[in-house]
Amino acid sequence: MSFPDNHDGNQKVGKDPTAGISAGHLRSIIERVENLEEQRAALSGDVKDIFTEAKSAGFDVKIIRQLIKVRKMDPAQVEEQETMLDIYRRALGM
Repeated sequence: MSFPDNHDGNQKVGKDPTAGISAGHLRSIIERVENLEEQRAALSGDVKDIFTEAKSAGFDVKIIRQLIKVRKMDPAQVEEQETMLDIYRRALGM
């Protein structure tokens, strides 16, 4: 991999492309991201286990996911969606 230093694409001889990069800071950033990705994977497994528990207890996981989504929404937005859903149901004779 080359790192052009001027506009004609030629690399200056003796120029270190890593100059000015703090290896320690870069390593810290990478390690922090890797750590968070590991935590996210562990949490994802925990969430999956909870849904498995819910399913084995007889709950409908799809409905639980919908409830979680609704609980995250603004109450006015929820009311608006429920009103529109009701209007559409009535229009379809449901």
